[in-house]
Amino acid sequence: MQRSDQRESERSAENILSDLDLGEDESSPPTQSSGGKTGRFDGLFSARTFLLALVLSIGGLVVGGAIPIVGFIGRFVGIAAAGFLLGLVSSKRRYVEIGLAGAIAAGLAFVLSTLASVFAPFAVQLLADYGLAIAGVGALSGGLAGLVGHYFGRDLRDGLTRDV
Repeated sequence: MQRSDQRESERSAENILSDLDLGEDESSPPTQSSGGKTGRFDGLFSARTFLLALVLSIGGLVVGGAIPIVGFIGRFVGIAAAGFLLGLVSSKRRYVEIGLAGAIAAGLAFVLSTLASVFAPFAVQLLADYGLAIAGVGALSGGLAGLVGHYFGRDLRDGLTRDV
């Protein structure tokens, strides 16, 4: 009796895992991992895409921050635009790379803007006390901006490429 229950739970777990799409291309055959089994998480993170996303996010942050009236909010619009662009041109889902790149770019920008906007001795003390919170707020908002942009870029791409 226990064996049949165990087999049922194993089957249901396999069904759930097979229903998940983790960014793999369905047309390509599954790759072999070092353990000899099908690598389910192969292709989940692409370093090349991450570096491209980071460069685009930093570029979008700088360009968006250079707009005089909306400088602070423009930074996040620039990060979202970078995510949107990558979502529009990429055939795979790259939420991990885009979110991480947006988080790193915005987190560093928050810390550096704190250093630049406050007198140096006070900035060092401020960052010593609240640096993690400042970077965390920047990283969270930048990551969300990148993810939202990527989502809408993928949505537009899906709408443009879908048969009518």
